[in-house]
Amino acid sequence: MKLALTPTAKADIEAKVYGRERLSREDALMLYKETDLAWVGTLANWVRERMHGGRTTYIVNMHLNYSNLCTLSCMFCAFARKRGQEGAYEMSMEEMVERVSALKDVNEPEIHIVGGLHPDYPYAYYPRLLSTLKEHYPTAHLKAFTAVEIDYFAQLSGKSVEWVLKDLMNYGLGSLPGGGAEVLTDRIHQKLYRDKMGPTRWLQIHRLAHRLGLRTSATMLYGHIETDEERVEHLHRLRELQDETEGFLAFIPLRFHPDNTPLKKLPLRDGEDVIRQIAVGRLFLDNFENIKAYWIMSGLENAIRAQSMGANDFDGTVVDERITHMAGCDTPVGLTEEALKTMIRESGRQPARRNALYQVISE
Repeated sequence: MKLALTPTAKADIEAKVYGRERLSREDALMLYKETDLAWVGTLANWVRERMHGGRTTYIVNMHLNYSNLCTLSCMFCAFARKRGQEGAYEMSMEEMVERVSALKDVNEPEIHIVGGLHPDYPYAYYPRLLSTLKEHYPTAHLKAFTAVEIDYFAQLSGKSVEWVLKDLMNYGLGSLPGGGAEVLTDRIHQKLYRDKMGPTRWLQIHRLAHRLGLRTSATMLYGHIETDEERVEHLHRLRELQDETEGFLAFIPLRFHPDNTPLKKLPLRDGEDVIRQIAVGRLFLDNFENIKAYWIMSGLENAIRAQSMGANDFDGTVVDERITHMAGCDTPVGLTEEALKTMIRESGRQPARRNALYQVISE
């Protein structure tokens, strides 16, 4: 339920924002509940422009979802399949090499690699996947495997997570995506994905990756059964870890798409909720440099609008995203670089191409 803040409460939050003072959890909760989204967005835009001016970054990248066979059955997932089930698939190494060939002449592209917890692949499959791609595309950055996958690889190999991360880094692993965080509270874990590792384990793996010099992303899958209080708890846990390690590259809110999942009766959250999540993330996560509007899940129009409400990144060309589209997402599976730049200009921003570590390559 949204409530209008008192003038005093608004003034207190404004004083903190403009004075570069850290917001409290109570402040964040008020930002979620405030009826005046334009006011929240104005504050977020002030911080965004202080940090990034008029620039919005994007990347030339490709999503490579190598297989959707998975040992888990999470309630929010429309991607996973069991062997023999309709829609189940596995890509061969040759198919993946060919699929990525569109990036062969691109300077510093990113290959975003995520899949299910495959019931049959041995651990050796995963370093071979990385080394094969690196052999064919030596300048590509391999952003690969969520913390959930890394935890599974440790079980497969009989080794520690630290050993797995170091081994994969030797074969070309460049950074970790942020998937698997969902909402970092025990209640959501027990309700929606109890068979998958919980919030504490996700944070532990990202902490360890950061200590090894591996940068990662942070996500939040919002818009299902979580409360505003749980959203704040999630952001607080991310901010605490970033204070400790400074290893997160970006915060990426992910709007939940309910179609084709056991939660299909839930409504898709509207654009106002998309924008609010980005704006609150920008204001509360004062130690995160980048806030991404992931257009695949937020929607293109919302991603454009978000560039003046806290976001400074538009993600990338993507090319072949499958996970969200199997949940009924109606955005394109990919965009051209020119289309991305046009939409960024439509948002009133100057497009700048970056690499996977958010370093600008060209204006």
